[in-house]
Amino acid sequence: MSKLKSGWNKLPSLSLRVALIVGSLIALLVLAFSIWVVYLDQVVTNEFKGRLWSVPARVYASPLELYAGATTTADDLEEELHRLHYQSGDPSTGPGYYRRKNGDFDLNARRAQFVDELRPVTRIQIHASSEGIIGLSAPNSIEVPLFRLDPLMVGSVFPVHGEDRIVLTPDEVSPQLRAALKTIEDRRFDDHHGVDPRSILRAMWANLRAGHITQGGSTLTQQLVKNYFLDDTQTFGRKIKEAVMAMRLEARYTKEEILVAYINEVSLGQDGQRAIHGFGLGSEYYFGKPVSELDISELSLLIGLVRGPSFYDPIRHPDRARARRNLVLKELASEKVVTQEIAERAQAKPLGVRSHGGGYFPAYMDLVRRHLKRDYAEADLSAAGLSIYTTLDPRAQASAERSLSHGLARLNAARHDKSELLEGAVVVAEPQSGDVLAVVGGREVGREGFNRALDAKRPIGSLVKPAVYLSALETGRYTAASVLLDAPLELKLGDGTIWAPQNYTREVFGNVSMVHALAESMNLATVRMGLDVGLDRVADTLVKLGMDHRPTLNPSLLLGAIEMTPLEVVQMYTSLANGGFRARLHTVRAVLDDAGKPLKSFKVELEAVAAPELVYQVDRMMAQVTQRGTGRGVVSKLGPHIVAPAKTGTSQDTRDSWFAGFTGSHIAVVWVGFDDNRITGLTGALGALPIWADTLSSLRPTSWEPAPPQEVEERWIEFSTGLVTAPACSADAVQVAVPRGATLPVRPGCPAALIRSASE
Repeated sequence: MSKLKSGWNKLPSLSLRVALIVGSLIALLVLAFSIWVVYLDQVVTNEFKGRLWSVPARVYASPLELYAGATTTADDLEEELHRLHYQSGDPSTGPGYYRRKNGDFDLNARRAQFVDELRPVTRIQIHASSEGIIGLSAPNSIEVPLFRLDPLMVGSVFPVHGEDRIVLTPDEVSPQLRAALKTIEDRRFDDHHGVDPRSILRAMWANLRAGHITQGGSTLTQQLVKNYFLDDTQTFGRKIKEAVMAMRLEARYTKEEILVAYINEVSLGQDGQRAIHGFGLGSEYYFGKPVSELDISELSLLIGLVRGPSFYDPIRHPDRARARRNLVLKELASEKVVTQEIAERAQAKPLGVRSHGGGYFPAYMDLVRRHLKRDYAEADLSAAGLSIYTTLDPRAQASAERSLSHGLARLNAARHDKSELLEGAVVVAEPQSGDVLAVVGGREVGREGFNRALDAKRPIGSLVKPAVYLSALETGRYTAASVLLDAPLELKLGDGTIWAPQNYTREVFGNVSMVHALAESMNLATVRMGLDVGLDRVADTLVKLGMDHRPTLNPSLLLGAIEMTPLEVVQMYTSLANGGFRARLHTVRAVLDDAGKPLKSFKVELEAVAAPELVYQVDRMMAQVTQRGTGRGVVSKLGPHIVAPAKTGTSQDTRDSWFAGFTGSHIAVVWVGFDDNRITGLTGALGALPIWADTLSSLRPTSWEPAPPQEVEERWIEFSTGLVTAPACSADAVQVAVPRGATLPVRPGCPAALIRSASE
């Protein structure tokens, strides 16, 4: 009995201990939860305060300059306005609209940042014809000497995570976007405190009735927290964390700050490795214009993407995107955000998205990134909101892309073996400045991948010959009229093998003039002359002109058995186009910080590498390549009035087809071949030349007509023999540049008076 009493006496003590333990555990849990909430509050505060988004550097093309006399025709101008996504309509509607009547344009130009100024929204009248720009004037009829169209945004230099966005300020977020977004994603946004129990219960009921997930109960604030701080894992713990952080965010910041942050943060799609974030970039990516210019149909499409950017992708799934957009419009009309009439008109509109994703130029952007690493400190480029202004000419880029695509399609269609398609590359530059205007790295012009323009090192074939001929002129023993022997030869190489080069046609031409040998790309004559000059001298010339390494001194060097990329060939030929001055190729003109102030500007770098009078003589010989030599197909495209020094190139067994040349305004190089180095059967004239000519013809190039150096004079010689003559004496007469006062043999039977008259 006493034991029983003792047990009863101990029970209160045991219960008290249990209660104390439970109470302690609860207190610890409350304390831990409180500490956790304080920690999350700190995370929210520290990371959200003064939010610095991962904003990549924006890359812009060179703007089109308009002035009286510019060769931009009325149709060219309208094409450029379409490229910039200006709309035909009433300019008084606002920026981004233009009206055309014949050759007269009334343009309301957008606000635009240039390297040297920030242009406000500007109204301007442009008067153009089929020949070019006639004049420009302001609305008050005051003449405007120069006007630049907006620089086209062509890409971004991404940070590590690949996020891309254009950050909108509160002033740039329209009331319509605010109202429409809240209507579709969070109707009680202005009333809740981060979490909305009503929305959660409504979503649960809708999902139970449907038997599957049809609605979500997350508020805009919760979505922002998830996008900004958390991942997509669907766990109860993550949802609790999301809810707590959402409430802390609401406690710390205003509804305005949260809504604008959401508008800049939300994911709206994926472009390869580039993540499209925010309505600012979404508007540019899908429609090519600022968010302020979107109509309600376009705005509704973007809002519809919030629910599922991949599922409703308007480029890959237009039917889904249209249905989702129309559902958004129906909801907006139901909630009186827009009228029923406006919603119905918007539902009837096409999607209107850009057919070509972001409109980026991956091959050119590849070169921009390399030049940035070469010319700029990484610390400068890591700052947010930089603007990078490049030398890209969108018209040259479009021409190069179109010409390569059409040219390769034609060549591939003519092939019997369709097991592999021909590839190609094009690089266009401005010779005097070294500005790279266009880069096309392969047949699929809009896709990232192997960039043949920068990375495909292939034997250049006869493109090497101008360097060989320049080396010969440097000895003082040769001129364009010198007679070369085109005859078979055999050389014993160091390994004991015999090298016996041949002309492409397997013909032998005997004694020929130097200009004839270069124009018709005679291998035997070139090799004999090159051996006489010396391989050392030829190698030195190649390095001086721009080759980035000294080639191996094999005799095959004289026929182009050296590997270069198309970009490297452009660098070498730029020295020829500039009269012996090498212009360092570049793509970046200037870098501005987020306040529009320059970090660094690029200055043209010219280096004297060869005597101008000797380079001029080589260039004059190269002009005969397109007049009567292997490149004469150029004339049918550019016309006989355009002088274009150039050279065809064909590697051994016709594995590589090359064409390189320049006019007064452009230099371009084209390569055509197979990635696996198979035989193409194409010479430089059959494969690369038509693409080169198509590219240049649409750019309206100026003729190559530099002033002759004082050290040279123009003489008429017979093309085949090199003998001095006059056009009246020989139908084979050509004009070449030779050293002033050079003694040259005269064609028998041609009167001295005629020769003097022709030379005057």
